[in-house]
Amino acid sequence: MTRIAYARVSSQSQSLDVQLEKLKDCDRIFKEKVSGRTDKREQLQLALDYVREDDTFVVTRLDRLARSTRDLLNIVNRLENKKVKLQVIEQNIDTATSTGKLMLSLLAVIAEFENDLRKERQSDGITLARQRGVKFGRQSALSESQLLEMRTKRQFGTKIKDLMSEYHLSKASVYRLLTA
Repeated sequence: MTRIAYARVSSQSQSLDVQLEKLKDCDRIFKEKVSGRTDKREQLQLALDYVREDDTFVVTRLDRLARSTRDLLNIVNRLENKKVKLQVIEQNIDTATSTGKLMLSLLAVIAEFENDLRKERQSDGITLARQRGVKFGRQSALSESQLLEMRTKRQFGTKIKDLMSEYHLSKASVYRLLTA
């Protein structure tokens, strides 16, 4: 019985060290730095292909494996078809037991519910901020008077490269501001 582990963080700047320490007793560890929201998790696919009957697939937490209940259940189904057990260390889940299977399903549904609530709160906060006049996004590179001045210069024949130099803007930014 081989223990195959999968460790993931969402960005290149994050460290896998904490997960790797918890997975150090596994026979092989597949690791990657990629968002869990994408299906393009090459190391996860390699790990799922690698496991064999009677192996145990190990992760530190459910959110390292999947972001939605559907995605998680698809992965679990794939493991079950290969007769591979899933073990989630921090949430003490082991699909070799009926209690483990129940806990897995419950936690997956709760995690997705919490994620949906967080998105709703974020959306409500953004709507409220906009109603209060908060502007999102990058601040304009030019003030209104500079923008008017630049447009006037262009109408009188100033070259784009000269506007780029004078206002310290890229070619694309100059064109975007002139047509906005």
